[in-house]
Amino acid sequence: MSPPETEDLGQLSVLRQKVLKTDLPEYVANQAESELKKLEKIDTISAEYNIGLNYIQLLTTLPWFTLSTDNLDIERAEAIFAQQHFGLDEIKNRILDFLAAKTLCSLAKPRMLIVDDEIVALTNISYFFEKQGMSVEVANNGREALNIISAQKSFDIILTDLKMDQMDGLELLDHLKTIAPDTSVIMITGYATVPSAVDAIHRGATHYLAKPVDLNELKTMVNNILQQGRRLDLAHGPVLCFTGPPGTGKTSIGRNIATVLGRKFVRISMGGLKDEAELRGHRRTYMGAMPGRIVSEIKRCGTMNPCIMLDEVDKIGQDFRGDPASVLLEVLDPEQNSGFIDHYLEIPFDLSKVIFITTANEPEILPQPLLDRMEIVEFSGYSVSEKKSIAKHHLIPEQLSENGLVDVDPQFAEGVLDTVITNYTQEAGVRGLNRELGKICRKLARVALQQSGKSKSETMTIAKQDIVGMLGPPRFRKDAAEGASTVGVVTAVVWTKYGGEIMFVETRMMPGSSQLILTGLMGEVLQESAQTALSYIRSNTEKLRIESTFFGKIDLHIHLPAGAVSKDGPSAGSAICLALISILTGRLARKTVAITGELSLTGQILPVGGIREKLLAAARAGVTTLLVPEKNKVDVEFLPQEIQRQVKIVPIDQIDEAVEYVLHPASDHLTSF
Repeated sequence: MSPPETEDLGQLSVLRQKVLKTDLPEYVANQAESELKKLEKIDTISAEYNIGLNYIQLLTTLPWFTLSTDNLDIERAEAIFAQQHFGLDEIKNRILDFLAAKTLCSLAKPRMLIVDDEIVALTNISYFFEKQGMSVEVANNGREALNIISAQKSFDIILTDLKMDQMDGLELLDHLKTIAPDTSVIMITGYATVPSAVDAIHRGATHYLAKPVDLNELKTMVNNILQQGRRLDLAHGPVLCFTGPPGTGKTSIGRNIATVLGRKFVRISMGGLKDEAELRGHRRTYMGAMPGRIVSEIKRCGTMNPCIMLDEVDKIGQDFRGDPASVLLEVLDPEQNSGFIDHYLEIPFDLSKVIFITTANEPEILPQPLLDRMEIVEFSGYSVSEKKSIAKHHLIPEQLSENGLVDVDPQFAEGVLDTVITNYTQEAGVRGLNRELGKICRKLARVALQQSGKSKSETMTIAKQDIVGMLGPPRFRKDAAEGASTVGVVTAVVWTKYGGEIMFVETRMMPGSSQLILTGLMGEVLQESAQTALSYIRSNTEKLRIESTFFGKIDLHIHLPAGAVSKDGPSAGSAICLALISILTGRLARKTVAITGELSLTGQILPVGGIREKLLAAARAGVTTLLVPEKNKVDVEFLPQEIQRQVKIVPIDQIDEAVEYVLHPASDHLTSF
């Protein structure tokens, strides 16, 4: 029986052979050999020994040179997006534009510049590489080559002779260091010597060849350079950040980007992540050390170019264990991630070939340096008709399959989906709708099981009147449509991270001494909006037919219902002003007319964001007319006609224009207090 030391030496020998047989970058192979030499001097029963073994095993299993082949068929991509996602046309077009641009770059011919004063050699080499599908330009000497490059022409590779008139190859190399430092240069000469070769390589030449040149050898050399330098790299561009309400398809769109490209897909949830070691790995100084999630997922995928989705980056935490958001600065920056350092590896790891996609519900809370590295792609909510189409073509078939109802094939009567969407869900996405449809299908599965032993009955049909029995009483109603006109209560439309919502601004006045009472958990911006609205009214009492000294005799109370929910933002400023005008003049406010917009001290309605979300929220609540800032008119024009038809949209520029739409006609007498 062999002693343990001999077995361990044999284990190291096997591991060394594995390192030699594995295709590793030179610096990785050197790191592995250095670690093996350390292990030969370490006691085999120590903790460091096993850590070292695991480390070398990781180095040999990482896919250093393995890349999946990209499928960049734009027509196929369009077909997949059209089949898997209903609506989201703007989002799909932006992603297809992104892929099309990268496809065009990948299809462009490699550009080569050949510099030689021998006409025969110049003609033969240029003809050979043109036949290989390359775009070739020629120059007779170094000075002529510089003029071509200075005319803002970039080349992937330059072939240059050493001895030439006016400017030789070595002098050309010196100039290329400044004007084209990233271009690979192959030096070709009939006067090949060891000193000249060393000098050329020292000055920046990639390769050095002696004439006469073997064209096949030169072709192989050129192809190797192009493969390293011009490999399709979709990561060198903006990192897409999908933002929008939950349930609108952010994750599924990211998964389909990987599908259309033929890449592996990885989703890493960032919600609640507080320890940066989860991304960057643990140092190999204690038992249990491991690489970070990014390196581990790439190892699991087996390729260096997967599509990695960093989900909910806005939910990253920060405490004494580090700031994970700062790690993302290096991960997502194309200028840095080619040399990403994982604490466990302790050597550079190339992430430049990975497509990173991030998602966030509230991107504005991200650190600005991180936000600058991403291109925001906003996902908006779905209209009722879009939700119905998604339910018919995607959600219902999936629920029928999951609940064993494919053979039963129940039918949903006309109006059932409308009832479920409007009375049981109040969301921008379709996650809640899918949940309610799942409840219906599970009840149908129970009925189908009870009838399985009986004679075959008619096709199972779900009618509108069956919905209450299956889902209970309606949980939502059209607040605006069902409410009566009220003095001092105006309908506002606001945006939240969960989509658009309506909010009633309530005001009351009472005898007092010039107090403005604000309740409803208002943020600082909303409080300032209320102050602005009151100042506008006090400076325009004559126009509004209000007694000029009214505020000295009363207190005004502004309340936003749902006091446990924090609220902030400028969108409700105009609604607050109209509610105050209503209570001070005694004019009824129409509940079916809603408004959104920031108010200035001069009474101008300033533009706001989230117009589509607010319009959909107004339609869900039964609003008939929505007043939007005049400067948001261009946003409205880009909305689909089907969405614009749901609610009458009226652009306004001044709060005076909104008064006549929202408030009932005023009496002729001056309001006094």
